[in-house]
Amino acid sequence: MSKTYLAIVGGQSLAGREIRNLLSEQRFPAQVRLIGADAEEIGAITEQNGEPVVVSSLDQDNLTGARVVFLAGSHKASRKAFDLISRTAPAPVVIDVTGGLEDAPNARLRAPFAEPAGYAVPSGAIHVVAQPAAIALAMVFTRLHATHPIRSSVVQLFEPASERGQRGIDELHQQTVNLLSFKALPKEVYDAQLGFNILARFGEEAPQSLEDAELRIERHLASLLAIEGKVPPPSLRLIQAPVFHGYSASIRVEFETNPGAETIEKTLASEHIDVRGAGFDPPSNVGMAGVSGISVGAISTDRNQPRAAWLFMAADNYTLVAENAIGIARSLIAEAE
Repeated sequence: MSKTYLAIVGGQSLAGREIRNLLSEQRFPAQVRLIGADAEEIGAITEQNGEPVVVSSLDQDNLTGARVVFLAGSHKASRKAFDLISRTAPAPVVIDVTGGLEDAPNARLRAPFAEPAGYAVPSGAIHVVAQPAAIALAMVFTRLHATHPIRSSVVQLFEPASERGQRGIDELHQQTVNLLSFKALPKEVYDAQLGFNILARFGEEAPQSLEDAELRIERHLASLLAIEGKVPPPSLRLIQAPVFHGYSASIRVEFETNPGAETIEKTLASEHIDVRGAGFDPPSNVGMAGVSGISVGAISTDRNQPRAAWLFMAADNYTLVAENAIGIARSLIAEAE
């Protein structure tokens, strides 16, 4: 049997490293090629499965023969890689984990953790992994609505600095250090003080806006909810939190008939949802670091509206994306064999 190759474009990025780690932990039966998305990555020596690996250049030779290509680098690198892949025969499966190709005509939004059994997309599609917060929220709402119809819901979603990549993490870290030493704050990413602060929007000079991130989450969530039927989309507000990693969310759900906290816990408990009931600490972004799936807890009835209930959710954003990406790869490779 010939060896199966997987290529990761942007293997040194936060998303790329998480995919690499999970492939290694799951002992995925394939050899991994690491391809640099940027010039500074090329030639770097890193580790995969306990062996030293050199990061290769982004060219057609290094993509040839791969069964699956994960696009985990910059949007520019994703577009270049896809242009090279389109000239390769046979073309590998393309799994985009950063959304660089989500506007392509044959792109299909994917989230195996939130999809019904047997869900399939056309052959040759670009598999774009949904935004992690959208995946997490879809997992909650689809399970609840299937047995306890939802009238409406409201989500206060707290975004970590890592959603802005390594630059976002570095800026939050440096702001925190500088605030403690009374120095000027770097503001290239947020154009605002995030250290020891919570932001409803970024400054006007920020390269990306929080409003655009919120709209992307809403789009992806609406698409995922539409797969399962008429699940009403929530009213959603995205807040930038001064945390390095992991989403958390306060969720209010109004049901046609409130089933009560204990029944909600039983409904949500599943392979990819850890329910933290009475006697357990509620979920937190720190507690979910590197942990599979999502966690839900602190479930209680709204004191002012008996049909409504409050939930608290947390998830590791990069682990959730990597798990769904690898799930896509595993299922497609299995189908082809």
